[in-house]
Amino acid sequence: MTFLELAQKRRSLRTYHPYPVEKEKLDYVLECARLAPSWKNLQCWRFIVVEEEAQRQALVTAFAETNPGRKALLQAPLIIVLCGVPEESEVWEGKDYMMLDAGLAMEHLVLAAAEQGLGTCWQGLFSEQKAREVLKVPENVRIIAMTPLGYPAEERKPRPRKELSQIVYQGIWGESGT
Repeated sequence: MTFLELAQKRRSLRTYHPYPVEKEKLDYVLECARLAPSWKNLQCWRFIVVEEEAQRQALVTAFAETNPGRKALLQAPLIIVLCGVPEESEVWEGKDYMMLDAGLAMEHLVLAAAEQGLGTCWQGLFSEQKAREVLKVPENVRIIAMTPLGYPAEERKPRPRKELSQIVYQGIWGESGT
């Protein structure tokens, strides 16, 4: 599979089979995340793998009851929690590289999961404080995002994407590049 095919295959999935994820596949997606690029190679990201049913149910309380992501987090056998350590990154000219670096690591993870036939759904709308309490994350660490990880019980069609001509400029802002 080419990278383009992999990027086209990846979807945000909200329905999962309860089958366990093999340790080899979990290790593979985490290794891919570990290899993501980062600002000054500081590697500020951390991942928490949540597998125990009671802990997953407690973690889901950090999400509003109206958030459709709650169901996916409970259905999938694993939740991967993405954290960032601000002291291991920098803000330069107002750009928060911890958030960028953590996002790159998560993107590596979700693409590797898709390659392995696993589903994910990046989730960011939750109470960080409630999640912090459940996971015992120290105050100096940010909880950035979560994703269920498991075998998809659904197929989703591609979502519409902007054309390259709408997002690529040639040389200067606004000058069509394609």
